[in-house]
Amino acid sequence: MNGTYTKAVLALGSNLGERNETLTEAVADLVDPPEVRLLAVSPIVQTKAVGGPAGQPDFLNMVITVETSLTPQELLEHCQAVENKHHRVREVHWGPRTLDVDIITYGDFRSNDPTLTLPHPRAASRAFVLYPWSLIEPAATLDGERISTLATRASDFGDLAPFDGFGDFDGMPTAGAVEER
Repeated sequence: MNGTYTKAVLALGSNLGERNETLTEAVADLVDPPEVRLLAVSPIVQTKAVGGPAGQPDFLNMVITVETSLTPQELLEHCQAVENKHHRVREVHWGPRTLDVDIITYGDFRSNDPTLTLPHPRAASRAFVLYPWSLIEPAATLDGERISTLATRASDFGDLAPFDGFGDFDGMPTAGAVEER
């Protein structure tokens, strides 16, 4: 712990199991220790999987902002422990998962470490991160550009759909699904 609090942006996603319930529980788990304080929670959006194997169930995605006294590495370890608590399995790169938690930013900290690259190296091109983030921080920027502008330029922007909270059973939505084009 570093003793002072730093603002961090975390992106959460799930496309297996009870996705909505997993995200709700994960937010509570992430902010459970006193070293992590919740600042804001975005609405949930539903998206097609970006990258990875074809035919995956749709993802539910959201962003939270926190302030933390954990170091970037300690925050990463905490996020991975929460993923593991929710039965995250790492068998296929970008494959289906019960929970994915990514650190998008950690204050103004920059790192090119392969274990923890900050800001997240693909965040600026992922609407499923940028759009929910813009809903809780409309003026936020990433690499000097407004995140709302980056979101509209992202290739997956057209696949975003609001999630109404209904029809989420075993990762297969029964209502409110993103339609194939």
